[in-house]
Amino acid sequence: MSTTTAVKPMTEHSAEEIERVKNWINSEEYKEKNFAREALVINPAHACQPLGAQMVAHGFEGSLPFIHGSQGCASYFRSTFSRHFREPASATSDAMTEDGAVFGGQNNLFEGLENAYALYKPAIIPVFTTCMPEVIGDDLNAFITNAKNKGHIPADLPTPYANTPSFNGTHINGYDSMLKAMLEYLTEGKKNEAGANGTLNLIPGFDGNTGNLREYKKYLDAMAIPYTMLADISDVFDSVCDGTYRMYSGGTPLAAAADSINAQATVSLMKYSTLNTMKSVEANFIGVTKTLPLPMGIRRTDEFLIALSELFDKPIPAELKAERGRAVDAMTDAHQYIHGKKFAVAGDPDYLLGIVSFLLEMGAIPYHILCSRSNKKFKKEMEALLATSPLYGAQGTVYVNKDLWHMRSLCMTDPVDAIIGDTHAKWVARDAKIPLFRVGFPIMDRVNLHRSPVIGYQGAVNLLTMIVNKFLDTVDETCEDQWFEMMR
Repeated sequence: MSTTTAVKPMTEHSAEEIERVKNWINSEEYKEKNFAREALVINPAHACQPLGAQMVAHGFEGSLPFIHGSQGCASYFRSTFSRHFREPASATSDAMTEDGAVFGGQNNLFEGLENAYALYKPAIIPVFTTCMPEVIGDDLNAFITNAKNKGHIPADLPTPYANTPSFNGTHINGYDSMLKAMLEYLTEGKKNEAGANGTLNLIPGFDGNTGNLREYKKYLDAMAIPYTMLADISDVFDSVCDGTYRMYSGGTPLAAAADSINAQATVSLMKYSTLNTMKSVEANFIGVTKTLPLPMGIRRTDEFLIALSELFDKPIPAELKAERGRAVDAMTDAHQYIHGKKFAVAGDPDYLLGIVSFLLEMGAIPYHILCSRSNKKFKKEMEALLATSPLYGAQGTVYVNKDLWHMRSLCMTDPVDAIIGDTHAKWVARDAKIPLFRVGFPIMDRVNLHRSPVIGYQGAVNLLTMIVNKFLDTVDETCEDQWFEMMR
């Protein structure tokens, strides 16, 4: 075959045509066409179900997440966690290929489970799925039962499973399905008819910020409330570096997870990533259940601590009140730099509600609010939150089931001062020439942000400091006044 027939020539465009199209995609005409598309998604602000399931699976002691599906999918999940946390994400897969797609993946699962247990000796193997086994209808319950009956793994090895098709829902739905499955599996037959054990179950939800989890623990320790954090990834993905590799570092102890059914109360801090889990908890657990908003900003942190105080009849200690006072002081010191600024915000439903609440407290304007996979209930809840601030919130518009290419059109035709979101929002920020404040998951192009809490009083200070100092940096680097903020 000759070179001329083997290589298809690339269509050439003039410099004028390229410039015309570059300008056109920033126009109102293009935005109208962009928002009319239905069959194409460009740069969505979410991941798929099995990634969320894997986060839950990592959050339990001695757990080895097991992906029933292709090796490529497993590599994507592990890579995403490793790039975000800068830590290994130990998980395995039964590496289904074309023959599995035709004949089913039972033999792959048999061999995969047997090898995983023999090599790594996990205390628990949570199993979840990708697209391929879901499309062909693999029966996980039957496959795992057969694996135990045939001796591939011990009969008493805990193997909770969840169906998490990548083509439906997002990572928060996978998180919900896997957590529900693990709690139902581990607590079966463990209910204590004598009554509650006096502890709190705290469910943080899908949160890639280990600093947030440590902040929750700080509050609970300060209030002397005994607790079990369900799906605790704080030590799994923020482990020590002392020369010793620990494959199973941290995680919720399995005994504590089994006894969680007897807790005095179960509190979830992310409604949208724990909907079905909390329904199951309410139906089966002994204690009271409560779903609270993600405690970002002053008001929502107040609500969180007051709820804990009421549930366990514990006073809010002076040290937390002092921390609140320092946060309010920091916000007062810096509010003039953020007041009236317009923000675009993209991310998960619970994070969006928290970020918008914080922005409204600061007198900022959450202007474009985009959730790339949600529903009318979320939109109504967000609009109700915006309505609490007629001056600032009333200017915001909520977009559901839209992606970051839609967000680009919004920012180019109706400009804002900054955007808040994960790493994938950087292309919008670059084109619109505005700063990106990286909050959420994943953050792959900056380091250590997952260790800096954005919840609680300290989280409010951290968010405020990050945002305001970037605005000041921009002014300082571009203004002609060499005495900026030095001479009064």
